[in-house]
Amino acid sequence: MSSDWKPIWQNIKDWHEAGRGVAIATVVETWGSSPRPTGSMMIVDDQGAIEGSVSGGCIEGAVIQAASEVMSSKEPRMLEFSVSNDQAWEVGLSCGGRVRVLVESISEKLPFMDNILTAKEPVVLTTDCTTGKTIFALGNNNAAKSKLREQGGQVVFTQILEQPLKLMIIGAVHITQAMVKIAAALDIDVAVIDPRTTFASKIRFPGIDLCTDWPDEALETREITSGTAIVTLTHDPKLDDAALQVALNSPAFYIASLGSRKTHAARVERLSARGMTEEQIARIHAPAGLDLGAKTPAEIALSVMAQMISSYRNGNSDEIR
Repeated sequence: MSSDWKPIWQNIKDWHEAGRGVAIATVVETWGSSPRPTGSMMIVDDQGAIEGSVSGGCIEGAVIQAASEVMSSKEPRMLEFSVSNDQAWEVGLSCGGRVRVLVESISEKLPFMDNILTAKEPVVLTTDCTTGKTIFALGNNNAAKSKLREQGGQVVFTQILEQPLKLMIIGAVHITQAMVKIAAALDIDVAVIDPRTTFASKIRFPGIDLCTDWPDEALETREITSGTAIVTLTHDPKLDDAALQVALNSPAFYIASLGSRKTHAARVERLSARGMTEEQIARIHAPAGLDLGAKTPAEIALSVMAQMISSYRNGNSDEIR
């Protein structure tokens, strides 16, 4: 759900290595209605090939023309498009709005190409919209937002390239079966971890990354980043507690455990005895999931996944905005 930029950047590299001129067009700011959010990209080569999009098709022609000019001049161009309410339906918008698009050559991005494609953390590209000069950095917040801003008289665009979300579920239970279906619809990578092979079977979880190691050992061997969510569903302290200890010492953006408030109070005591601090334990969403009044496994799965997405998009808030 968060890494649709990767094919674009791989194409940039491939096209450049094939000797083709390439320009990048990026949506840097929007007002009102816009079919593509800030950070959306389209690339154009000197043979007329394009990949990606910056609108529903209404401004692509002008952007392609500007890209051709930028490939020759190497100078960035900022394009602004405004659509009235009366024109909106004709060009693919549900209502009027404005869009600003930065069109630039790839020259300033080339030194960072391999770092961009191999990064494990979010990539932060800060670009001077006048000169095209770009600074590469790695971020620690997978949900940070791309933004255009004025900085000392300069117009600077900070683009966040998010890493794919990963979900690690402890417990191959009925709720898990529903969660993996929702995750698939959201393009979230899922691993299900449960040493109880009666539950963790390929028949019950076809095509899923299934691990039958002890949960804490499994988590210790897997990469956990700011784009990772960890949910424990077994109700068994022998499985959940050790996994939570690993999770709470990681940068995972979402940690949740199934169980009642009474169950969680006992969990807090056990984790405290294991040396977890009050601040660490407070990271656990428990009972897991938004309060939807969920009863069935599928409803509970929906509540947990909704809370996870809310945490990812809105920080620690449990509200869906």
